[in-house]
Amino acid sequence: MKKASSYSNILVFLFLSILFQPTLSQAKCTCETEYKDQDRTEAFKYKLIAIASILISSALGISLPLLLQNISALQPNSGPHFLIKAFAAGVILATGFIHILPDAFDSLSSPCLENRWGDFPFAGLIAMSSAIGTLMMEAFATGYHKRAELRKARPVVSGDEESDGGGGNSTGHVHRAGALVLQRSDSSELIRNRVISQVLEMGIVVHSVVIGISMGATQSPKTIKPLTTALSFHQFFEGMGLGGCISQAKYRKGAITIMILFFSLTTPTGIGIGIGISNIYNEYSPTALIVEGVLNSASAGILIYMALVDLLASDFMNPNLQINFRLQLGSNVALLIGACSMSILAKWGGA
Repeated sequence: MKKASSYSNILVFLFLSILFQPTLSQAKCTCETEYKDQDRTEAFKYKLIAIASILISSALGISLPLLLQNISALQPNSGPHFLIKAFAAGVILATGFIHILPDAFDSLSSPCLENRWGDFPFAGLIAMSSAIGTLMMEAFATGYHKRAELRKARPVVSGDEESDGGGGNSTGHVHRAGALVLQRSDSSELIRNRVISQVLEMGIVVHSVVIGISMGATQSPKTIKPLTTALSFHQFFEGMGLGGCISQAKYRKGAITIMILFFSLTTPTGIGIGIGISNIYNEYSPTALIVEGVLNSASAGILIYMALVDLLASDFMNPNLQINFRLQLGSNVALLIGACSMSILAKWGGA
């Protein structure tokens, strides 16, 4: 009898646990903003300081590689060039893995959303799809430009000139053909660098807008203070990576100016938007969580792909780097320093 009674108690307990499980899980999440430590007036002052600080650090970071590009020691395929790009790639890689992707998982797996979002790792799916989409877009864009180059006029070598055994005309045509092939190769590399710089800026800008809006909508000075410092360094390092790619793309001055302004103003503009909607914005609402999670996931996929494929793989497989052991070792150390520095910022400021 005692065993039967104990079994029945266990069954009743299990039934009640299953019955009230949804209620208990909902009780853990009120989906409401915590208003402790909030001071709108003081927070607004710190937001203005953040706008100025982030604007200056962003502009300085992206402009520095462009201002130094005429120095002979920093030309492409030089030692310092490889070291700077490795450091910048480490920063961008850590930004995707450490800063953005965890935030995306937190947003899309929040208990404030419906169960179907938490039952599947949508953040990983979106990041993977974004990386694949970036690869396809780069391949199609580069292929289009290469086919356009091949459709241009080619040097015509007549039958007499081909049969001329080592004649001057044949040699001249060979030299002209070789110069044309080299010119097309340089043009293809330039096109690829331009595609890389544009896609990289798009990935960074998406993340910067999300960060800016979240910061602008926050009313806690204790949150804004460390975030300002972290984001200033964050934008400076990201700007260095982007500026290096822009310098290789060899844009005209007008295009360079537009890209600098676009990167520098994105986060401050996001903060301004956040300030404007702070009265109606609720970071725990399902809509805000879904939009933020999707944008962060897509941005993380773009940045991770760009860092690994376009920045690191191309440079680390470069013969000029592989035949120089000291430079190869230095590039690996620079990569680790960049990744570690950005990871420390995530722990420090929670950016």
